[in-house]
Amino acid sequence: MRVAIGADHGGFALKAELVEYIKGLGHDTADLGAHKLDPADDFPDFAVPVARAVAEKRAERGIVICGSGVGASVAANKIPGIRAAVCHDTYSAHQGVEHDDMNVLCMGARVIGPATARELVKAFLEAKMDSHPRFRRRLEKVIALERQTLRRDV
Repeated sequence: MRVAIGADHGGFALKAELVEYIKGLGHDTADLGAHKLDPADDFPDFAVPVARAVAEKRAERGIVICGSGVGASVAANKIPGIRAAVCHDTYSAHQGVEHDDMNVLCMGARVIGPATARELVKAFLEAKMDSHPRFRRRLEKVIALERQTLRRDV
């Protein structure tokens, strides 16, 4: 699987560690920055390219890391086709994919440590969408809402 990953200064060090971990799991990574530590950078500058890579099918999944994970999630979810969530527990990391077709995992490097981050990434990348009609129905409602909102914005 191709995984796009990005982080601002808050997640810079953790991202470097996770890129190697993801490769070790047998996945291909697209490191979309930051490529140098800049304490003045902003999370949207990395969350949006990761989200676009997923939305445009240049990556199957995305991971964005900032200080709390919240800002990254807010920014990533502005891109049509993205279902991003902050996850700091393994249940949410896999259940978000299985039930909600989450395609971008957001984490806060100031909230969790590297060991937990690795567990979350593994759970997220190993999860598959559950094809149960209930979950498909819910996803279709979310997609319809997104389409409706986009039509009003045009």
